[in-house]
Amino acid sequence: MAESENGSMALPDFGDSIDALTFEQILEMDDDEEDREFSKSIVYGFFEQADATFKKMDSALKDNDLSALSSLGHFLKGSSATLGLTKVKDSCEKIQHYGQRKDVNGNPTHDNDARCLSLISDTVKVVKADYEEVERVLKRFYGDTGK
Repeated sequence: MAESENGSMALPDFGDSIDALTFEQILEMDDDEEDREFSKSIVYGFFEQADATFKKMDSALKDNDLSALSSLGHFLKGSSATLGLTKVKDSCEKIQHYGQRKDVNGNPTHDNDARCLSLISDTVKVVKADYEEVERVLKRFYGDTGK
């Protein structure tokens, strides 16, 4: 990582998966720019939370539980938004809406439960792929070359 003009470490280009300004606010809470212990604990806590939430989503899909899926989408949307994980946040918002029998923009729809579950199933695949991408990027950022 290169130093920025003010002497702090410049962020790498995270692409369109991570909002650098939002993520930088998390990094500003670190006491030490070298080990980044505080922000790393938040990010790795999110990884654990996301993995657990995806397991719950898979179970709720098997149970055809739209309400649970909406709630889980809402939960993960908030966590990912805090870190600036834009693609993950956007997909989770879709899951939240579909679980409430709404369209992608949050407007009520006449879609039946089967259609909503199908949309959620497709979106869960997308959000998992988006999550894997940001997980790789952030682990690389923190120097964790495993996985």
